[in-house]
Amino acid sequence: MQPGTHFAFGDHEEHGFVASFTASMPAHLAHWYLEREQFEPVPQEPGLYRLSEPERDGVRRTRQAVHDLRRQGYTVQADIRLDPSLSAGPPRPARPNGLQERRSRLAQAAAGRTTQRSTPPTTSPPAARPIPPKPTYAPTVHLTAATGGRSR
Repeated sequence: MQPGTHFAFGDHEEHGFVASFTASMPAHLAHWYLEREQFEPVPQEPGLYRLSEPERDGVRRTRQAVHDLRRQGYTVQADIRLDPSLSAGPPRPARPNGLQERRSRLAQAAAGRTTQRSTPPTTSPPAARPIPPKPTYAPTVHLTAATGGRSR
């Protein structure tokens, strides 16, 4: 295994698609990532994880796990058929939600000066709005009383 490798993925005769982590990866963090990628710890085999429900599109799901961990910046070693960069048909790209780009634009806008104000704001208090005068008349409302039931 190459130095600096964080995860390794492969096939196992008994457990199917498996993953493990190296000493360069904290155990609790590796456990968290592998569980999020639908791998479960193998009893009696410390540090070994197997893909849950491997019969349900196991190759694609394992390749997606390799792809996801690499996108997070980890070094991953995988068998040829489980490595999306070496095998045909890489996993479908995730659609970006634009959150990172939006945050970047907001940060740039907050750091820059606005072009909406051409003069600096004044320190004097804002001018008070005038209060409209009271009306000199009292409106009269004529109400008629209804006589019993509904009108037709």
